[in-house]
Amino acid sequence: MTDRSVFVFSEELLNYKFSSHHPFNQFRLKLTIDLLKKINALDSEHIIPPRMASEEELLLIHDPGFINAVKKAGYGQLPKEIAENYGLGTEDTPVFPNMHEASSLLVGGTLTAVDQVMTGKALHAVHLGGGLHHGFRGKASGFCVYNDSSVALKYLLKKYRARVLYVDTDAHHGDGVQWSFYDEPNVCTLSIHETGRYLFPGTGNINERGQGAGYGYSFNIPVDAFTEDESWLYAYSHAIREVAEFFKPDVILTQNGADAHYYDPLTHLSATMKIYREIPKLAHKIAHQYCEGRWIAVGGGGYDIWRVVPRAWAMIWMEMIENPNSIGRLPVEWVEYWQAKSPVELPKEWDDPEDLYPPIPRKPEITEKNLNTLEKALYPIRSQKKSETI
Repeated sequence: MTDRSVFVFSEELLNYKFSSHHPFNQFRLKLTIDLLKKINALDSEHIIPPRMASEEELLLIHDPGFINAVKKAGYGQLPKEIAENYGLGTEDTPVFPNMHEASSLLVGGTLTAVDQVMTGKALHAVHLGGGLHHGFRGKASGFCVYNDSSVALKYLLKKYRARVLYVDTDAHHGDGVQWSFYDEPNVCTLSIHETGRYLFPGTGNINERGQGAGYGYSFNIPVDAFTEDESWLYAYSHAIREVAEFFKPDVILTQNGADAHYYDPLTHLSATMKIYREIPKLAHKIAHQYCEGRWIAVGGGGYDIWRVVPRAWAMIWMEMIENPNSIGRLPVEWVEYWQAKSPVELPKEWDDPEDLYPPIPRKPEITEKNLNTLEKALYPIRSQKKSETI
């Protein structure tokens, strides 16, 4: 097994573009890559291009009628009323040219990362263009056409017969992935997200635990609005450790949405860069503890593309290659070059200032609520361990 890490990317991934004013903007990939290059942490030998997912691979999850509709929509051949039945042409997921090709490349990028890790060519692989966790079998949803993580998980089951732990730290619940594997005992899904009482897609409750053979393999930790670093990290660190110990995976696939940050315009959480340091650090540790290091990471949400996403996503790669050079000031060349193009003032440092936002008045109440949520979410594991020790 090599200790090599690979970074899946090509400029073609930027073709997944709804419009110039849509909040989902893959230009964040370029900002992240440029940041990594400016600190000499990423060079051409690390980067491998994504391949296009085949139709047979898309069919592992998606309905043939839906795939056909996506193809037609991308060529302007799908009537509006039919498109809407497939979740296409909506405000969230507008139709754009060559939509099938762009979406298939995104899926193929995640499959490229999977193959690199599972064949032993790399120990870790990251595909930040992926992480579109809302797509369903027959319907686009929440900025997601095809669901690359769901296809990758099914691919891992079928091709590699692997037992997979899927960890989703996007502020929005990973509904498309959860429902795709709700009755599958060899995929364990763990999602920590803002409660669906306030946020799309409105799912991800504690009592969504799986069904049939998959019962007990779905874990949800819906944290309260305005949750801050300490409470968020307490929930995440306990959940990932306990779920990994319970499930004992062969490989870990992490979805790394960067939208739990205080600056994110679409969510209501109050996290800072502190959580984005710890998320990959713990995932890395779990991968080595249970999976001989096998770790695949994808992107996801993240709608403050200038101040948050590049720093958060760069930290995933820095963790993979065990490069400690993400402390203190950001490279001046990166800040100065992109500041001329940015609509907001860019941060000067990797970490956020302590006084990023005014104190949250409900902090003790929110913390207590999240503790109770965590306890209920992990109760099946904890009660089982307790009974085993008696």
